[in-house]
Amino acid sequence: MRRALARPAGNWLLWLSMLLLVAPSCKSNSPEPDTATPTAPPTAPEPAATVLVGSTLIGEYSTATLAGRVGDIPLVGSLARFPIKVYRLTYTTRNTDGKAITASGAILVPVTTQALPVISYQHGTLRPDDEDRAPSYYSSGSELWSAVSVLASTGYVVSAPDYIGYGASKAHPHPYEHGASLASASADMLRAAREFCKQQKIAVNQKNFLLGYSEGGYATMALHKLLEEKYAAELPVTASAPGAGAYHKTAFAKYILMSNQPLNFLSTYVWVLTTYNRVYNLNRPLSAYFKEPYATRLQADPFSAVPSLPSQLFADSFKQAVLNNTDAPLSAAFRDNDLHDWQPKAPLALFHGTADDYVPFFNSQDAYNAMRARGATQVQLKPIQGGNHFTSVGTYTLQAFAFISQY
Repeated sequence: MRRALARPAGNWLLWLSMLLLVAPSCKSNSPEPDTATPTAPPTAPEPAATVLVGSTLIGEYSTATLAGRVGDIPLVGSLARFPIKVYRLTYTTRNTDGKAITASGAILVPVTTQALPVISYQHGTLRPDDEDRAPSYYSSGSELWSAVSVLASTGYVVSAPDYIGYGASKAHPHPYEHGASLASASADMLRAAREFCKQQKIAVNQKNFLLGYSEGGYATMALHKLLEEKYAAELPVTASAPGAGAYHKTAFAKYILMSNQPLNFLSTYVWVLTTYNRVYNLNRPLSAYFKEPYATRLQADPFSAVPSLPSQLFADSFKQAVLNNTDAPLSAAFRDNDLHDWQPKAPLALFHGTADDYVPFFNSQDAYNAMRARGATQVQLKPIQGGNHFTSVGTYTLQAFAFISQY
């Protein structure tokens, strides 16, 4: 971790990686799409004037308790250096329509007087019916429960947004893979976390690290970009390590529609498409995107099964419009969510399994190429050789923590 902190003896990063292997990863089944009539503009929400609304102590957990959550793994006791307190924070952010709403998240605070760095941890895909796994619930099914808690106890304050659509904002549909709102909800949670630390006289330094995998990787990339554009002085990015995010949405859409092979992630893409249909005020019937009987089935039951062959699911007119770039509004929505082509200033490491058939590796390769072409000197591509979307999680964990520990 930070060089200023004493480190546990032994190969602690290796053991921490092993711990995260037991943490939940993104699901491959589809979360519920939302097809309500949108009123939202496609522009990034403006920051809320005030942030922190309230806080509730969830609990305080000893190092022995944290060690017990991850089973009988050697050296785990030496990993957990500090007890942690976990709080549920509520804070103000803005929805995709620009209106202020109350959102929530969790903050994990080591019990120590040392001034600690902060990690903003963006979680992976959660179905709406699994919302009790969102960070602010701090349940045993949460990504925070075991390994991230041990990470916090080594000497990091962890800020973990629920995102819009979970926790305090569960009455609103989650804007799945919508970069601007993922970024703003995460940034406002980070602002609230630091405001809470100041209020509670919890010592933190100015370092901000960003981590997340899958949807969390995409959210991490979006957050990094937003912080450098709007919060460079208030929330400077020290380093970020996004994993397996779908950063190049325009190319991803064409990849899906051109594929003649079965694809395991089409049910999730349904959610992305219906989110953009709502957020960007396209308001099209599902029959504009999907063939029958799937359009009708998805309208009635967002969890209904879809075929794995794109040619069986997507309407031919939709496919041709995307491939021929003749659907200007939808193409603009994809471009608005492309996060591969910009110039980060802070160190950034792109982790991705080379055999990922859920979020293909080209998303990270394209980002690396575009960023380097723009003059980014501190971006690195970290291929996980032979790893798919799920088997790469452990390696991502080990290498991402090793990466941020340099700073």
